[in-house]
Amino acid sequence: MNKKIAIIGAGPSGMAQLRAFESAERNGHDIPEIVCFEKQDDWGGQWNYTWMTGLDSNGEPVHSSMYRNLWSNGPKEALEFADYTFDEHFGQPISSYPPREVLWDYINGRVRNSNVRKYVRFNTVVRWVEFDENTKLFTVTSNDLAGGETVVEQFDDVIVSTGHFSFPQLPSFEGLETFPGLLSHAHDFRGAEGLRDQNVLLIGSSYSAEDIGIQAHKMGARSVTLSYRTAPMGLDWPDGMEELPIVERFEGSTAYFSDGSVREFDAVILCTGYLHKYPFLPAELSLDSPNSVYPDGLYKGVVWQQNPHLFYLGAQDQWFTFNMFDAQAWFVRDVIMGKVALPSVDVRQADIDAWRERYNGIPTAADEVRFQADYIRDLIVATDYPMFDLDRVVDIFLAWKKDKVSNILGYRDGSYQSVMTGTIAVQHHTPWIEEFDDSLERYLSEPAATPS
Repeated sequence: MNKKIAIIGAGPSGMAQLRAFESAERNGHDIPEIVCFEKQDDWGGQWNYTWMTGLDSNGEPVHSSMYRNLWSNGPKEALEFADYTFDEHFGQPISSYPPREVLWDYINGRVRNSNVRKYVRFNTVVRWVEFDENTKLFTVTSNDLAGGETVVEQFDDVIVSTGHFSFPQLPSFEGLETFPGLLSHAHDFRGAEGLRDQNVLLIGSSYSAEDIGIQAHKMGARSVTLSYRTAPMGLDWPDGMEELPIVERFEGSTAYFSDGSVREFDAVILCTGYLHKYPFLPAELSLDSPNSVYPDGLYKGVVWQQNPHLFYLGAQDQWFTFNMFDAQAWFVRDVIMGKVALPSVDVRQADIDAWRERYNGIPTAADEVRFQADYIRDLIVATDYPMFDLDRVVDIFLAWKKDKVSNILGYRDGSYQSVMTGTIAVQHHTPWIEEFDDSLERYLSEPAATPS
């Protein structure tokens, strides 16, 4: 092929795109010339953990929101690659809820023995992308952070795979500037060890607040309060954890809640979500959407309706993750390579409208999971990505949700069966609440029995 394509970002979705092209080449197809831009010094995106917050060593905004002792908050059986299983990677059954270093090893393992790393320019940040209506080419301006060189190149297609969990959404609360203790957004959270013996307030009612909250409890926080705007999570919190409605104002260390409650805190962490933000794109190319499972403006959730040579991966709110990125990457690959023909703009819009209408009518979280499964199925049937039993994965998600409701501190000790191999996960040698070492070595070890 004569095409030249740019992939912006080498996190899990960018790695999926590289893998998709590698698969096509391995099956005898000519693939485009590929340049993948990655501003970090290694691939992995969020899973490329760093202790840094704010700005990195190159003065760029830190991408990763990963923190120490993060363990998967969903069963690995729901995110397993269809073409590279956990069994294949580890050579043994492992538990359903691995820590970050184990998951990083898995996603890295799928591509580290391939030749796709040669396509990635590490320590290279994309500064600007523009499209010329006359030439139908994108001009991409990038900066080599190590050497300082600025490069301007032209591409036929651009794939945005930078994720959307890196630019914090920061709310405002009356008097927050008077709070004297630790104050940060979840994006800058790197571990709960420093919250020991602290009274901690988490503002938010989704996964970040839930997980940082139980991390703080696990690490010995004196109390943990979760503040919700719309509705409580309603989980069976342990002693020392509570949910209260939204904070109305702060006076120093004192927080006043909308129900009249008053509490004193040592630390406040804003678990208030993230923004779709693409500072390298002009407005006419930039997705501007609330976090949802079907953002408007994307045909099949990936093709930019206003310019079908621009693609987005992983722009959805996510139940499914790694295997959804694969389904998207395979579809985008086949559009670029001409194996999937795009319909007219009107037909594409009708398809977007139909999915959006269904999305707007979703009544429950369970139906949202089913919706995303159907979306992934719609992508896979158009490509040669291995189909897997999406309905069984939905069942795993729904069982997981029930597990969390009944045992928020112990649900990670549960086990599920792989949809890909049939392997039943083993139980980790140490209950999650008692495990304080998230290293790969510790996870895969067989610790000696504690003397009685």
